[in-house]
Amino acid sequence: MWLAHHPGTKTTRETTDQMAAHIDYYEILEVGRDSGPEELKKAYRKLAIQYHPDRNPDNKEAEEKFKELSEAYSILSDQEKRSRYDQFGHAGVSGNGGFPGGFDFSGSFSDVFSDIFQDFFGGGRQANQQKGYRGDDLRYRMAVTFEEAVFGAKKEIIYPRLTECEKCLGDGVEPGHSPVVCTVCDGKGEVRYQQAFFTMSRTCPGCGGRGRIVEHPCTKCKGEGREKKQCNLTVRIPPGVDEGNRLRIRGEGDGGLSGGGSGDLFVQIEVQEHPFFHRENEDIICEVPIRMEVAAVGGAVEIPTLEGPTELKIPAGTQPGQVFSLRGKGVPRLQGSGRGDQYVRINVEVPSKITKKQKQLLEEFTSESKSSAYKAVSKFSKKFLKYWEE
Repeated sequence: MWLAHHPGTKTTRETTDQMAAHIDYYEILEVGRDSGPEELKKAYRKLAIQYHPDRNPDNKEAEEKFKELSEAYSILSDQEKRSRYDQFGHAGVSGNGGFPGGFDFSGSFSDVFSDIFQDFFGGGRQANQQKGYRGDDLRYRMAVTFEEAVFGAKKEIIYPRLTECEKCLGDGVEPGHSPVVCTVCDGKGEVRYQQAFFTMSRTCPGCGGRGRIVEHPCTKCKGEGREKKQCNLTVRIPPGVDEGNRLRIRGEGDGGLSGGGSGDLFVQIEVQEHPFFHRENEDIICEVPIRMEVAAVGGAVEIPTLEGPTELKIPAGTQPGQVFSLRGKGVPRLQGSGRGDQYVRINVEVPSKITKKQKQLLEEFTSESKSSAYKAVSKFSKKFLKYWEE
């Protein structure tokens, strides 16, 4: 047993004691020894986010725990290292250089590292890869008539917006000159810095993310690459819009910077009042005056609708305030199909002046009114007068 007695060589007992001083990698990740790659990855992501130094500032225990998790996953996610670890323990994976325990950020470890970065920072790295800055959204108040809101229309509008500079074509550089590469970020538009085990990035403070410096800005747009213009635009008003509705027209807002997309234009609808009609959702209401003799004996009257005048039959005995409906004569439904209805409220007119002949006829009508309906009215009047006197 030369190994057990050779000078300078650790015995089996000494090796076992040294291994016992290490925490089991499976216990660190809280998984079983038969766990698969996906289970390992899921466990590591969960714990790494929990103990990340940025979520636990000035917490040494959390920082050490995070290092242990990273070391454990580095070993167990590598099939060859995991096999040596299962056979020889920590002795089988020590002495490989790099981080403690010989782990590194290669292979599958870098994949899960990227996933954790996105989970923890909300996908921040993708945002840094976007070029340019989107233009601002704009708002325009548009007055439309009652009929235009109901049936729809096309309206021409003129409004100011920032568009590409005609002189520099959006480059922001005076013609004849060229921009220079930013020395702070070497033209990348972002600077990177190390935080714990992560390499972070942020917009370059030297160039504002453009990756270049404009030493000779365009004299027309002052280097912005945009200029304000009065723009003409045809806006389609859909049938059925109402007061306060907002139309979104994509890409008609301010132009972007450094190749960024344009913002959107939001058109705020303001509906003008109508002299005859009043709207309630998809229904239209109007009041129509009729003569008292028509209300009494019946007849036909001409009433207005949004599509022109139409005839409405008035039955005998129509009372003031009585409402009639015209199906499908209302407002088209903005969300859906069909139209609302039009409601006609009857207003019985009593003449303020009458001729002698008309007065005589009305007196005759009064004397001849011996119907139960007339008696009922008289009875109600007497009852009301008695109540008022009490």
